[in-house]
Amino acid sequence: MSQETRAIWATVVCFLVGALAGTLLLWGTPRPVAGDGSVGIPVAIVAGAIAAASFAVSSRLHRRGEHAAMPRWQAIISSLSAIALTVAFAGVTALGVLLTTEVLGAGLQGLQLSAVGGGLITGVASAVAGRLAFEAGIGLRTADLANLLFRYLIIGTLFAMITAADPQWWELNFSQLGIGTGAWAFNGTLVVAGILTATVGSYIGRDLHRIQGDAALRRVAWVVVLWAAAGAALAAVGLFPLERIVVVHNVAAFSTLVLFVVAGVLTVTTIPGPPPALMLTTAGVALLIVVPVVLAFAFGLFSITALEAIIIGLALLWLTTLVRVLAVLTPDRTRPSVRASLLRG
Repeated sequence: MSQETRAIWATVVCFLVGALAGTLLLWGTPRPVAGDGSVGIPVAIVAGAIAAASFAVSSRLHRRGEHAAMPRWQAIISSLSAIALTVAFAGVTALGVLLTTEVLGAGLQGLQLSAVGGGLITGVASAVAGRLAFEAGIGLRTADLANLLFRYLIIGTLFAMITAADPQWWELNFSQLGIGTGAWAFNGTLVVAGILTATVGSYIGRDLHRIQGDAALRRVAWVVVLWAAAGAALAAVGLFPLERIVVVHNVAAFSTLVLFVVAGVLTVTTIPGPPPALMLTTAGVALLIVVPVVLAFAFGLFSITALEAIIIGLALLWLTTLVRVLAVLTPDRTRPSVRASLLRG
């Protein structure tokens, strides 16, 4: 009840701060809901900043002293994950607001919002995002992170589709969304998604350590490193768009796929006695990926865009299964390491 009361007060504070900041930023002539000079970008910036601040405050309140019993290296990894999550919550919120304003702009054409009206919308967006971020700071599981990654990719891709410079982008591949005037939406989505992927890997490592302890620490460290590398490669796909450096973009995209597979295999084999449900899902997803690849390249039945969508969807389905299995096996309490160094026992 104490946590729920805090969450309610956090919602109220986020609304008030968001409404005030939004009104001040939008002061002047009325603005449209979406498009050039709209309320979309100011609302997204304010709501994103408040969501990040709400998560940081909640983590400080509810996880105070968590690092006290941890060795320095473990506390550093935990802190870096928290920082990455703070950035991710800001990015997820901002893109969610931008997508919502684009949809509302299409349905409410001609509507002009005053500073007060825009401020109220900013307050509502800040309250919703701030409440969710505050609750995440109370106790965030690996499964919650995987769901956040899944939803974020959907939101970011939909927003990139709506704002794409070339409406025929789908005839080639998803990388075409990273070209043109609205390229920042798709490329920014990939960068934040890379941060989220690396953070998911850090939490997977945390869960594996809680299950097996320091005995499996070296293998768990490799799991975390590989997931971090996969996240870095995914972020590189957005940092090096197709229209700038084609070779680097393609290498980063291929590296993301390879590193994701290697990290997944090592993660599954690190879980003690991998559950049959996870093994069955892994085998099924692998088969379901091979079939459309053959149909696309050997028979031309799928476009590259459709193939990419199938592979990404199946990969996220497998990741969801993995983190749910880990949630069943992982103890809820923190497990500080007894090793003073990660490299030396």
